[in-house]
Amino acid sequence: MRVHLIKRQAIDQFVEQHASGRRSFEIWISTISYVDWITPSDIKKTFCSADLLGRGSDRVVFNIGGNNYRIISKYFFGENRVHLYIKWIGTHAEYNELCKKLDQYRIDQY
Repeated sequence: MRVHLIKRQAIDQFVEQHASGRRSFEIWISTISYVDWITPSDIKKTFCSADLLGRGSDRVVFNIGGNNYRIISKYFFGENRVHLYIKWIGTHAEYNELCKKLDQYRIDQY
């Protein structure tokens, strides 16, 4: 199923403040526009460094730009497509701080 990216503007806003990551985010967006996912494991097949979060969160963490940035997304496999909701975007260091508080499971910044 094709991916429907929700909150793309959050990525655009983030890149305005982190211009050095622009090309990496463009590559990520381009990649998800061509994928055909059927199950969450397909996410890992496309992005080997992605982490599927547990605890029934239906969330995935994508490593962007050589591990400099992170995107936390919630996924929902619908009838005709996969809905991928951007929940949080930040640097690797900011993501580490989220993890210390286990906020990666519940943050909803966007």
